[in-house]
Amino acid sequence: MDVQTLKLDRRVVTGKKVRQLRRQGVTPVHLYGAAIEPENLQVDDRTLTRLLTQVGSNIPVSVEFEDQEMENICFVREVQRHPVTDAVIHVDFLRVDISQTISAEVPLALTGTSPAVTQMAGTLLQSVQSLSIEALPMNMPEEVPVDVSVLVDFDTPLLVRDIEVPGNVTVLNDPDEAIVRVAPPRLEVELFDEEEGGEEGAAPEGVEGGEESSVEQG
Repeated sequence: MDVQTLKLDRRVVTGKKVRQLRRQGVTPVHLYGAAIEPENLQVDDRTLTRLLTQVGSNIPVSVEFEDQEMENICFVREVQRHPVTDAVIHVDFLRVDISQTISAEVPLALTGTSPAVTQMAGTLLQSVQSLSIEALPMNMPEEVPVDVSVLVDFDTPLLVRDIEVPGNVTVLNDPDEAIVRVAPPRLEVELFDEEEGGEEGAAPEGVEGGEESSVEQG
């Protein structure tokens, strides 16, 4: 795995005085973790923002700074943002032992096209956006692909246990948790209500009401 490098400077400004750094386009950083004393560091805003968009929280980063005694393979663990502007105002990096497993949230990436969407006018609903993965730091995947082309009807969702992952990682989620499914078109739902004598305006169980997000299919 190619690891990006982030070069940081040591920081002597702490507490409320870090506001001065932010006005100068500099973000305070805290480094902590395995076999290292906590370090107060800093980096310019643009460099840090560019890195965060590329690595998220599950891709390792090699952190370098003055007088370091060893390689620091780290993960982003906490990003504080301004409540109004959403600008990054502080970041924590966790140094890890590359010989020990860690856990991280790895995003799911939907691939393929569902026949139940393209041929039956259904709506793809994704209820899980990431998986909790345990792996050695250098084996942590950037994302987990989910092939939705197997969704050919409205009855069978894709479950966690249906997702293929590399043999060197472990999925910590409930294997029976549903990840993505296809809901029938709204017209079919309304007809189902009338035929079953359901309450006016009520949708059948499982069609709406959860925290699922619809996904566009081309």
